[in-house]
Amino acid sequence: MTPALIAHVGAGSLGIVSGAVALCAAKGGRLHRVFGTVFFLAMLTVSSFAIYLALFVPPIFAGAAPPNASVSVAILTFYLVATAWMTVRRKQGAIGLFEKGAFGVVGGAGLALLIFGVAASRLPTARPGSYVPYFVFAAFAAFAAALDLKLLLRGGISGASRLARHLWRMCFALFFLGQPQVMPKFLHGSPILFVPALAPLAFMVFWLVRVRLTNWVPSSQKTKLLNPR
Repeated sequence: MTPALIAHVGAGSLGIVSGAVALCAAKGGRLHRVFGTVFFLAMLTVSSFAIYLALFVPPIFAGAAPPNASVSVAILTFYLVATAWMTVRRKQGAIGLFEKGAFGVVGGAGLALLIFGVAASRLPTARPGSYVPYFVFAAFAAFAAALDLKLLLRGGISGASRLARHLWRMCFALFFLGQPQVMPKFLHGSPILFVPALAPLAFMVFWLVRVRLTNWVPSSQKTKLLNPR
């Protein structure tokens, strides 16, 4: 394994562990903020190395995702983590150049994924599994871009909507199926691999329902959650 790949795998492992702790910890508490910061830095690192590896390092096993797919998904991951972090760092009801730039990034990534998907679907050997994921990620990017546009038009976000934006973006960034080929052989094809992948989505649904439908914010942590500075 190259140093870049070791750093990528190490950062990814740290991201999974720190993200799990942040999800389970009391929201707004010290443990949540510390491990949330570790998760933020780890995911920025893993997505940055993913871009580098896709562009400059040949895959080490057959069946790896093509570079254009890996780069696009890595950009989406970087975008999700960065915008989730900035959502709770930015003052309520305020926007800046970062939010405008993020809108451009996710819109560009979505357009690129759409183009890649159309190109892949026109190949003589095309199968749904080789091009449908492009369209799925393109649709997700379009959804995120639409929410960013809404944010820009409103001039910011506050209250429960602000918390919800932070939560779902962090949880989606933690969503991880990985590459079964690099797992130990006894795990190949095992449903166990879906547990760490689907758990963040289950937590996301739980917290979004609690925040959006009940407007939940614990009084002891309200200030830290809504304005952590």
